[in-house]
Amino acid sequence: MNQKILLIAPPFSQLNTPYPAIGYLKGFFEYKAIPSSQVDLGIEVLLHIFSKEGLNLIFSSLKTPFNDISENSLRILALKKHYINTVDDVISYLQGKDDMLAHIICDGSFLPQASRFNHIEDIDWAFGNMGIRDKARYLCTLYLEDISDLIVECIDPHFGFSRYAERLSSSAYSFDPIYEELHGEESLIIEIQNKLLKKHIEVTQPTLVAISIPFPGNLFSALKCGQYIRKNYPEIKICMGGGYPNTELRSIRDSRLFEFTDFITLDDGETPLFNIIEYLNATREKKNLKRTFLLEENTIKYIDGSEDPDLSLRVDIAPSYDNLDPNKYLSVIELINPMHRLWSDGFWNKLTMAHGCYWGRCTFCDTTLDYIKRFEPVSAKILCNKVEKVMIQTGKKGFHFVDEAAPPALMISFAKEVIKRKLNITWWTNIRFEKQFTFDVCMLLKESGCIAVSGGLEVASDRILSLINKGVSVSKVAEVCHNFTCAGIMTHAYLMYGFPTQTAKETIDSLEVVRQLFENNVLKSGFWHQFAMTAHSPVGKNPEKFKVQTKNKNIHPFANNDMEHIDKQGTEHYLFSDGLKKSLYNFMHDVGFDLPLQTWFDFKVPLTTIAPDFIYNSLEQTDNNATHPNQSVLWIHELPHIRFYKRKKKGKTSEFAELTIFLKHDNLILNVKENTGKWLMNMLTKAQVCSDSPITYSQMEEDYRQNKLGDFSVFCKGHTFNQLRENGLLIL
Repeated sequence: MNQKILLIAPPFSQLNTPYPAIGYLKGFFEYKAIPSSQVDLGIEVLLHIFSKEGLNLIFSSLKTPFNDISENSLRILALKKHYINTVDDVISYLQGKDDMLAHIICDGSFLPQASRFNHIEDIDWAFGNMGIRDKARYLCTLYLEDISDLIVECIDPHFGFSRYAERLSSSAYSFDPIYEELHGEESLIIEIQNKLLKKHIEVTQPTLVAISIPFPGNLFSALKCGQYIRKNYPEIKICMGGGYPNTELRSIRDSRLFEFTDFITLDDGETPLFNIIEYLNATREKKNLKRTFLLEENTIKYIDGSEDPDLSLRVDIAPSYDNLDPNKYLSVIELINPMHRLWSDGFWNKLTMAHGCYWGRCTFCDTTLDYIKRFEPVSAKILCNKVEKVMIQTGKKGFHFVDEAAPPALMISFAKEVIKRKLNITWWTNIRFEKQFTFDVCMLLKESGCIAVSGGLEVASDRILSLINKGVSVSKVAEVCHNFTCAGIMTHAYLMYGFPTQTAKETIDSLEVVRQLFENNVLKSGFWHQFAMTAHSPVGKNPEKFKVQTKNKNIHPFANNDMEHIDKQGTEHYLFSDGLKKSLYNFMHDVGFDLPLQTWFDFKVPLTTIAPDFIYNSLEQTDNNATHPNQSVLWIHELPHIRFYKRKKKGKTSEFAELTIFLKHDNLILNVKENTGKWLMNMLTKAQVCSDSPITYSQMEEDYRQNKLGDFSVFCKGHTFNQLRENGLLIL
């Protein structure tokens, strides 16, 4: 019997766009002509909850006695008719279906308000008079968060918009708490999940259900899916995979997990799943499965006998959005910060520029695992092919490339291909802040539609960056971020505190550097997280080298990724958490730059020794005009219009050329000698993105010399060349 596959993304990951794993797999199965369907249970459950029917169910299912609930929840209950009456309109607005609702949403008389609205009186500075639609989305987000607070307090403490029962699954060394909760009373949220799951199973009639579990906050709901299928459809086989199993379950020993699934696959899922399908079709022996756990005679067996290679990213297969309606998703604004909102605002098509990380040396990172160590970039042409295919499917032109670190050379090639094909797209990705991102490169990326980049600054300390083996310095990161900012591209930094041997002073110095990066408008947003030692990182593999001790060296029966450790040479890192996050929140909203760093902490912290103008001075030393002979020359605009004319002065006639460059916002007119004008037209023609004979800087210099136009170094310092450089002549 041929298999029919149902791919499931369990609650909850994102409100604004589907998590990419199931779409990647669906595209692969379409390529293989294997019948498959997909469902994002996360968005479906949320839309069911946040509807008139759902809120009626919520309000009628309260289990907490009135005497035991907070004043905030009492207020929401008192206003329940207003919530029920407005919820469908709020969801419709967040789905982009009724923009005119913004007017009544913003006037303050439409939405019921609870505690999430307590600090909205100052938001006009962020949205102004013309940002009414964004302001309305922000207010609707607060409205949903108020209802979420009620659900957490009175219905289901595990609920969250981008996670479910995350507390149970994070660092779950033992399966006992999860197992106990799985056999406890069914919550209303899980009842809704089961109802929707039943509908999809009966419509699609699958023989194999594959569930992707990217994060700890998806594990419990995924297992509840498995539990429901086991009980009601025992003939259906179940497979689980994704980011959580790939990192946490590589040494799983608790066989109870297989009460909820038949198979667990590791790393990229396409080939392991395809091999499982062949096994179920009786065309492959069990011993020839790929990176698959299963239960055999009550013992967990790991099988990796397949010789089939993993799917190459270079194969021209695009993710499939079949069965996923982009118009269902919600554009919410959780933070006013323009960069930070990208994670939740707007539907983003998800693609990958490269598998793995081209650097792959950071000591805190899972460098021994496939998703980091196996680096394979796609070609710019194939990537643009995928972009075009996905745009046709979704009707959306926004792309988030979900790379570990997008390779600079590929980003440059991709940008050129986008410009060459005249694709009007908006895109952003994750990068390493390194020297390849010159101002000219950033200008090229901007021209292709890049609006933002995120990257790991980690610890703003050169000593710790060296221990991390980050390969960058604080001043270099500042320079690169400045290049992006000057090109009009927003920057986000992932920030880390608590790396082994990091002192309190280094943490405060790091905070001061971050403060200056925001004050100098180099960073637009950031996120602090405390260092976590993982079993698959260089630190986890060799803790003694980094002067830390592990608390428990035994293999746990369930999850084995996070490692508890003791840092005797560092400080009590957890103490700094609230202060770092509070200060960053203010910096992201352009507030608090003049306050002493001590302000953010409720305990005594060391004084910083970072000079108050450290970042400013670093940026002053930046030379954006430095060139190298082998760099390529690129002209990103249309060719100028050239007009020849003669000028008579003191009885002598000279021949000149007028080059008119039609920019989007203005015209640039350059007057040069006729032979220089002809040479410029020839050079700009060769430098066009679509040119078949691109030139390098040294070739341009040699051609200038051969045409006997004078001293090239003098020309490069002159007005004409500087005007071209400022208006689209890039040296890459």
